[in-house]
Amino acid sequence: MSRYYISDCHFFHDALNRQMDCRGFADAEEMNRVMLERWNARVKKKDEVYILGDFSYGNAEETNRILDAIHGRLFLLRGNHDRFIKSREAHTDRFEWIRDYAEVHDNNRRVILCHYPVMFYNGQYRRQPAKTGGFGDPADIPADDRMPRTWMLYGHVHDTVDERLMRRFIAMTRETVRTDREGQEYHIPCQMINCYCGYSDYVPLSLDEWIENDRKRQEGSENDT
Repeated sequence: MSRYYISDCHFFHDALNRQMDCRGFADAEEMNRVMLERWNARVKKKDEVYILGDFSYGNAEETNRILDAIHGRLFLLRGNHDRFIKSREAHTDRFEWIRDYAEVHDNNRRVILCHYPVMFYNGQYRRQPAKTGGFGDPADIPADDRMPRTWMLYGHVHDTVDERLMRRFIAMTRETVRTDREGQEYHIPCQMINCYCGYSDYVPLSLDEWIENDRKRQEGSENDT
């Protein structure tokens, strides 16, 4: 069993092919078909997929067709466009749960999940000792050299100016220095990742894949400037 994350698929939202995302599909039908094919090519039926909101812009009847065909055990973080779940006809039993906020564990890491960015999230400052190879005391390793134990995954902002503002906030936070109880200075950790489906070519990714995806995108944006 694998665990994946993705946000803002917006099945049936035809306008996103020409506005905001400019996805470039001919119409919603083509977009739905491609997204479903790429999802099912990656996700097996017993895999877990955490959907960070705005799964479908369609009504209950339309969205049911996607829910009946899509693979995985689905978990939905409610998005502002997920209006279909209000209908009695919606196949909401396809979701293991529907929540506004959740915390899960993924390979000994805490993962904060919400459709909207949570800029000061639970466990943000927690880091684990780096591997010492048998030499030295992990407690002596500077905080900046320790791996983060908590990640915050979000959606909602797609690839817009709001995401640019989020990147500025993340960079500013990481540049801010504080002093711990032992008098050691450290930079504030900020492990926030936008799991917008357009960043993964509409394929759900694992946490490690999203971490690498985010790293490459940020390196690319720095090279463009």
